[in-house]
Amino acid sequence: MKQYFTQKNPFIVPTNDGKLIEEHFGNASNGDSNISIAHMIAPPHWSEPFQTPEFDEYTYIIKGKKQFIINDEKVILEAGQSIKIMKNTRVQYSNPFDEPCEYIAVCTPAFTIEAANREA
Repeated sequence: MKQYFTQKNPFIVPTNDGKLIEEHFGNASNGDSNISIAHMIAPPHWSEPFQTPEFDEYTYIIKGKKQFIINDEKVILEAGQSIKIMKNTRVQYSNPFDEPCEYIAVCTPAFTIEAANREA
């Protein structure tokens, strides 16, 4: 039995806001509830509602910039920078800039929409 798994067909999460989400590992792609790893591209002027996730989220910026509002503090990361946002922290993710933002997101435990606790 192999002691590894290569992901060649990540799960493309359906979105209606122009954001690309390719989940390589996690609940949707391989049923792993311990961790999710996704490649994402947020289009210019994209944003999500505020949320208070029940998971830690790590983000590494590959290209562009991404804005985080964390407990009312604005943080902007650029390519080559990363952040860890602890679970149960109120946060909003956005790309208010004119260029797309490409990044990797890792959630522990794995992302679920229910555990994101997005505000209406």
